[in-house]
Amino acid sequence: MFKTLAGRALVPVGLAVTGFVVVCCLLLYSAIRNGVNDYAISEATNLADTILKSTHYAMLKSDREMLATIIRNIGEQKGVEHVRIFNKKGIVNISAKAGEVNRQLDKKSEGCISCHSGPVPITTLGTMQQARKFNNSDNKEVLAITAPIYNEPECSNAACHFHPPNQKILGTLDIGLSQDSLIKSLATIRLQMIIFTVMTLVLTIGGVTSLLRRSVFLPMQKLRKFVEGSANGNSRLATPPHLPQDLDRIAHCYHDLLVKNENSDHSRTESIDSHPKE
Repeated sequence: MFKTLAGRALVPVGLAVTGFVVVCCLLLYSAIRNGVNDYAISEATNLADTILKSTHYAMLKSDREMLATIIRNIGEQKGVEHVRIFNKKGIVNISAKAGEVNRQLDKKSEGCISCHSGPVPITTLGTMQQARKFNNSDNKEVLAITAPIYNEPECSNAACHFHPPNQKILGTLDIGLSQDSLIKSLATIRLQMIIFTVMTLVLTIGGVTSLLRRSVFLPMQKLRKFVEGSANGNSRLATPPHLPQDLDRIAHCYHDLLVKNENSDHSRTESIDSHPKE
């Protein structure tokens, strides 16, 4: 196949188009995936802020029953894997799962290592630093947000509270959201992009092949037959076929050269005939 002109022309074009389309689709899918993940993190962070604002009044009044009810109701929502509040010692005070209450969390776990990676705990985190992904005990991918509960002036100055003003962090809200819907959406996008890539390759390579066949290969085939026929003495002075642009000029130049050679041979023959040897 590589010995023919068609093979040498079409195979590199096909490989180049295939590589270009595949690389572009991979880059596009990577950008879409990063954008979707960033959006999911942003939405989860906003949800954590909403929970903090919803429970703010209950915390000020030390109404643990109301606070536990709010957390439990949020935990019952579809897609919420866990919601819990733990203190600076890592003990869960309130959780949507009753079995987690009063349980000590491991500081090296997914929810704590981001703040406790150094000798001194970090008290402030950016939006993306708050987020983490891991597989829970049910082997489900979870996007979790860790939001610190800061000691505001109205907390330390309240008569019913005992938090000193120099205590920056009162506790931490940890909420985990299932990523099943996000994974399914990315899988659908990936499948659609694969189908789009295959269709693009088929249409592009098919279009290039048809264009080259019509504009190059068929005219060159006609030119080859004309040259071979003239070289073999068949239709030596026949009119050359109509070909596109440069190929047409080549055919006419070759035809003119044949005509000149034929006329030259004819003149030489007549000259020899008119001067016979004595």
